[in-house]
Amino acid sequence: MSEAPIAAGSQGGGPVERTRAVLARLGAPEPLAEPLVGVLGPGAAEELDADPWRLLALPRITPEQADHCARRALGEGPSPDDPRRGRAIVAHLLGRAAREGHTAIEERRLARAVRAAGVRTAEAAMTAALDDGGVMVFESFPDDGDPFGEGGEAAEMPEPERHYGLARLGLAEQDLGEGLVRLSGTGEPVMDSATAAETVAATAARLGVEIAPETVAALVTVALRGVSVLTHGAGSRAAVAHVVACAADIGAESELGVAVAAPTAQAAAALNAELTALGDGGAGAVAVPLARLLECRGPGAFGRGAERPVEAGLVVVTDAMALDVEHAAALVEACADGTHLVLVADPAEAPSVGPGQVVADLAASRALAVAELPDAAGAGPLAELAALVAGGELGEVAAPRREVVVVPAGSGAEAAHRTLQLIGDSIPRAVGIPAEEVQIVAATRGGEAGADALNAACKARFNPGPGAYNGVDPGDRVLLAADGPGYAAGDVGHLRAVEGGGLAVELPDGTSVGLADAAHLRPGWAITVAAAHGGRWPAVVAVFGPQTRGSRPQVYTAVTRARHHLSVVHASGPALARAVREIPSLPRHSRLVRILREG
Repeated sequence: MSEAPIAAGSQGGGPVERTRAVLARLGAPEPLAEPLVGVLGPGAAEELDADPWRLLALPRITPEQADHCARRALGEGPSPDDPRRGRAIVAHLLGRAAREGHTAIEERRLARAVRAAGVRTAEAAMTAALDDGGVMVFESFPDDGDPFGEGGEAAEMPEPERHYGLARLGLAEQDLGEGLVRLSGTGEPVMDSATAAETVAATAARLGVEIAPETVAALVTVALRGVSVLTHGAGSRAAVAHVVACAADIGAESELGVAVAAPTAQAAAALNAELTALGDGGAGAVAVPLARLLECRGPGAFGRGAERPVEAGLVVVTDAMALDVEHAAALVEACADGTHLVLVADPAEAPSVGPGQVVADLAASRALAVAELPDAAGAGPLAELAALVAGGELGEVAAPRREVVVVPAGSGAEAAHRTLQLIGDSIPRAVGIPAEEVQIVAATRGGEAGADALNAACKARFNPGPGAYNGVDPGDRVLLAADGPGYAAGDVGHLRAVEGGGLAVELPDGTSVGLADAAHLRPGWAITVAAAHGGRWPAVVAVFGPQTRGSRPQVYTAVTRARHHLSVVHASGPALARAVREIPSLPRHSRLVRILREG
């Protein structure tokens, strides 16, 4: 059982000290006390004393480790069918499924997994988990059956399908579906089709650009429908900028007002740079991070919501593939009745880091408007490479201005060495992009070319120090791993010291946010593909080490994080091309399609 790091600057208290004492009796590492108190609350010691399987509330703990501690506390008598063990196993399995992206698991599938964990009475364990309150069951009826039996008589009602999920995720997904149905039903047209098309034409004339007919049609849909999903590819960034600029004018003409957001600070900064290049920077809409739009205060806590909605009748969110069900639910809750919500997303990207597959489910439901934006002709080598990957091919592209560079490596150690050369010397010298604007995106955390090893190497080279704040120091590039006041999980910036001994993170748009908790900090010189989802940088070094077990969406997401330059450090041999060719999707189990169809 590995020990968990204690967040820098934390102070022991009554609940933590009591929990440490219980852990010592159980033979478990005492540093687990603080995270247990964070999960179970101030009564963690008492709960753990009465039920050693509460250890499974921590994701890093395995059932075997919890069983060992239970035997030490309770003797050799505890049965594998102990109700305390059963409910903990159910919650543990659903928590693991959530970390893999699933929001709910079908009853029979869950029961098989519970029995595989040594619980013979799976049904009793599932009932105990429901009684504990952290797990919920949701029933729905199949919608593909014949409602009429033989002779035209009404058929008997089929057995309901039952899905289990963590309560917070199940409720968020239910709220999201019902909220989307609400917006779809209350979103009256803000313009007729002709007026919307005329407004788009006026925007095009103001900016001196030609807007494709498909983009015009999509914007007409935005004006007419309460909820719209606009899909695009890697070559559609110009079309996305056109949508945002025109949406701002539609919002102004209709006197609704517009709000534009992206999942992370770096994605918002990239979109604003594209709007500036278009000639609309600041003149129309200005994108903000979603955390700022919703006035994030901490994990799951937002200043904007049903009681205080966003003050705009047209809300546009780009890079929406990064939205998980909980953030999407918070966004929808913050949209008042009648608000037009527009989600702009590239469906070839990997699903969100958090549970759910929101955009994919919206498109699959056929309950909401979906329109496709066109690729631009001659979008460039970056878009060309992405299109190849989206089609299942890891091929080469011509890049006369070094937009794409492939650096082969024979080992993980060589891949790490090449990566440091690229970020510290080659890219700044040959491409003209400074090191602080180059982001390393690694396919794995572990291994010699994984994010952890690359972070250690970058810190030693660029900002040596003791790692006083959860492994980082002022001056380090950092990844924010949880939501906090004004920032979101996935934001990448630089850690700064402020007066009074506090800490702040300088984000890519130049704003600075104070830290709610140093435990939210992670090294950010190198981040995984999952952490990079929803972010875009001027230059990216995508590192595929020997341990890479990729997929087409993972590789596509990695190569589409760069705006101007991409270096691919490739040490995974033919396995990477095989993954792109043979693993086209990352399916997840969710309930959103059914909720939307049921209305």
